[in-house]
Amino acid sequence: MAKITFTPAALEDMKDIKAYITDELCSEQSAINTVSKIMKRIRQLSEFPEIGAPLSSIISLDVPYRFLVCGNYTAFYKVEKDEVHIVRVLCGRRNFMQILFGKTFDE
Repeated sequence: MAKITFTPAALEDMKDIKAYITDELCSEQSAINTVSKIMKRIRQLSEFPEIGAPLSSIISLDVPYRFLVCGNYTAFYKVEKDEVHIVRVLCGRRNFMQILFGKTFDE
């Protein structure tokens, strides 16, 4: 069973997701449910670390990241030995290339 760890940025992403849904959509219960669903999906990585697709399957860069779709959100992670490092958790509509690598795909 792999150990799951979160980077500070990923933890901040989870806080931001909860705050956005609570504040902007005025639904604390929806925020709690959404974060719970994301965490449930991420916990699956402890048993099956490779269930997410390699990021290099959708971009033309050789990077060690994998991604796991969690409803409207996507968890980006790396697998190292018996650990899964959650790097970021982003809304599917955000520009993940800019956020992860500081540039867009066509640069």
